[in-house]
Amino acid sequence: MTHSGTGPAGRGSTAELVRDAVSGDSGALDELLAAHLPLVYGIVGRALNGHADVDDLVQEVMLRIVRGLPTLREPERFRSWAVAIAYREIQQHQRRTFRDRFRRDEVAEVADPLTDFAERTVAELELTGQRRDLARAARWLDADDRRLLALWWEEEAGRLTRAEVARAVGLDTGHTAVRIRRMKVQLEAARTVVCALAVTPRCPALADAAHGWDGGTGALWRKRLTRHVRGCPQCGEQGAGLVSPEKLLPGLGLVPLPGGLLAGMRHTVETAASVGQTVAGRVRDYVTAKSVTASVAVLAVVTGGLTYPVWHSPAPSPRAAAPAASRPAQRAAPAPSRPAPVRSVAASVSGSPSAAATAASSGGAIGVTRADIYLAPDGSDSGDGSRARPYATLGKAVSVVRPGQTIAMRGGTYRPDQGVAITTDGTPGRRITLSNVRGERPVIDASGVPATAWAVTQQADHWTVQGLEIQGSTSHAYVCRGCRDTVFRGLSLHDNAKSGLTLRDSGTEDNTVLDSDFHSNGPKPGAGVGLAVKFGSGGGNVVRGCRAFGNGADGIDLGGFTTPVTVENTWSYRNGNGFTLGGGNTAASVAHVLTDDAAWDNAGLGFNDEGNSGAVRLTRNTAFRNGTGFYLASSSAVLNANAAVDNTEGPEPVLADSARSEGNTWDGGGGSPSMFATTDPATAESPRSADAALPRTSFLAPAGQQPGARMAEGS
Repeated sequence: MTHSGTGPAGRGSTAELVRDAVSGDSGALDELLAAHLPLVYGIVGRALNGHADVDDLVQEVMLRIVRGLPTLREPERFRSWAVAIAYREIQQHQRRTFRDRFRRDEVAEVADPLTDFAERTVAELELTGQRRDLARAARWLDADDRRLLALWWEEEAGRLTRAEVARAVGLDTGHTAVRIRRMKVQLEAARTVVCALAVTPRCPALADAAHGWDGGTGALWRKRLTRHVRGCPQCGEQGAGLVSPEKLLPGLGLVPLPGGLLAGMRHTVETAASVGQTVAGRVRDYVTAKSVTASVAVLAVVTGGLTYPVWHSPAPSPRAAAPAASRPAQRAAPAPSRPAPVRSVAASVSGSPSAAATAASSGGAIGVTRADIYLAPDGSDSGDGSRARPYATLGKAVSVVRPGQTIAMRGGTYRPDQGVAITTDGTPGRRITLSNVRGERPVIDASGVPATAWAVTQQADHWTVQGLEIQGSTSHAYVCRGCRDTVFRGLSLHDNAKSGLTLRDSGTEDNTVLDSDFHSNGPKPGAGVGLAVKFGSGGGNVVRGCRAFGNGADGIDLGGFTTPVTVENTWSYRNGNGFTLGGGNTAASVAHVLTDDAAWDNAGLGFNDEGNSGAVRLTRNTAFRNGTGFYLASSSAVLNANAAVDNTEGPEPVLADSARSEGNTWDGGGGSPSMFATTDPATAESPRSADAALPRTSFLAPAGQQPGARMAEGS
């Protein structure tokens, strides 16, 4: 069955249902949720392998979908957006499950908590033969592969497209295909293990390898038994002649919804319409089939100031405006002497305009309205660079620009076939500006640049670069080598093989990176960096108001930079690691300064010193739902008023003996998700506004805080 994208009979398309629901049509919301509940339930049920938490997690997913509806900019993408929310919630559930197992000492908890899935599936779906073995083999996949299997399953059934699967996992379709192939290899290996374990009598060597096995499917036994089966001709034969999963999956059918769920939903919808029940309350009843309780009829999504609660100092650090024509000054972070009430980690963002907004004209939007040199995708390098006869390539424009001039790029896609070198210096009083035209979006697709070249290489001082998007480089997107007094603002550098923006080499001084996004760089986990200031030296470098997310290795990487870098009001999430603070192979001792930053949902470390022994200073930073929140095993770190909550490895940081820690959550008994108003990052991860400021959000706001309210001094 291929999904048509239309709503139930009597209604229009899914997009129309979304628009009607957001405008307050409760009937449209009812139909929208009822139509998509089976899909969500199927994905969650398969990814969790029938775990008892499926119903609760489906409820949470549906609640998040409702709360996020008004933020959905493209209603026609509702289905893929909903699937992405489900995928993220599954991921968080699996992390919490792992954390809980890690913390418990009971031997009974060593086994995988999903061990009864195969038997439940066999009983409920009456599976036999290879379909039964396939269901059992799914238990042996790791958490990432189980999530991907759940989505691929829906794709094979025709309920999702490959593009929707890719959006859910945060990759392009090509990389998603690679992930799926890798997952299928693991699935086939697990099927062979299942078949080999079922043979009576077992292979003697397999019996030895499985000695002491408790029936669980954890990583240790998965690796041990798979290693044996792959190297054993007798056990390996059990994988011969297996029918491909694509032919077996359709026969497995849908994960069955709990009995009476749909009927209960319909009853709740009808009843809720007459009593004015809240949207969130209706969703909760849909999933649990509970009775209806009356309340105010309202569909509301709270927005407001950026809100990362931490143990905060009484007075927030001042926020400096972006330098328009002068060097930025490096600032030292405050060091509070005592614990203080929970406050917003970025109160300065909600309480004052962003650097980009301050530097922009009164119109607020990033971009210029007039320039000395113009570029356009349909221009020609034989033109004169005027608005009427623009150049076609950035290489041409930077070859003729002079100090004090502005280059304006018109909207559209530019496809260079060679790297661009910027070598002309501006001066402190006559800066060179490279900018978008206000209201237009220039995109540099660097996929045609050879992998041996960087898309853009700057070796020039006193520039302002703003409002550009660079994607597709098979190497680095933008590298600034030994640059001084350059301002980068409002950039979007993504889907590049090695890095988005890199500042490197000696003489890298007084540069500022503002209000920019660096995401999805690196073709696979462990490769690709969002923003790097590394392999060099130079004072006065500042990163502020940026986001780095979905990068294969590090979001923000200061590795090997031997002079302190200041990072403020910056978020790093869903990367390999969040913030990597220098050291690496250089054995450097550098006192980087991080203030009011946040790392969440990174697979590895939130804040990582990477062997840097320097006195890194961290003030009012938050680590939420990472592997480890703060890993500063080498640094003589000074930590004040930071928060570590719900990280997989627990609330305690890994600190060197020389570190000093005061007023942090772990110093005061620990923190918990209940301290937050919401732990849904959807609004924090939403698009920026025209002035490139970070989005206003109530994500991780202190519980009970008025959303969007400016925080008073000393509160």
